[in-house]
Amino acid sequence: MLEQLDLTDEERQALEGDRGAVAALAERLANVPVPAGPTPGELGTQTAFIPLTVLRDSLPGGQS
Repeated sequence: MLEQLDLTDEERQALEGDRGAVAALAERLANVPVPAGPTPGELGTQTAFIPLTVLRDSLPGGQS
């Protein structure tokens, strides 16, 4: 199934593999909120460290 998308020149250049265009597009969109509300810059800013022992112990039969 094909769908036609209306892209800006900047978006088209990024899709065609222009590294500079990809970087510029990412920079421009860094402060545009995603559908859930936060901006890309706000996503993943919280510490998300989970010790491997916690992961291991959470698996069935994972405790040693």
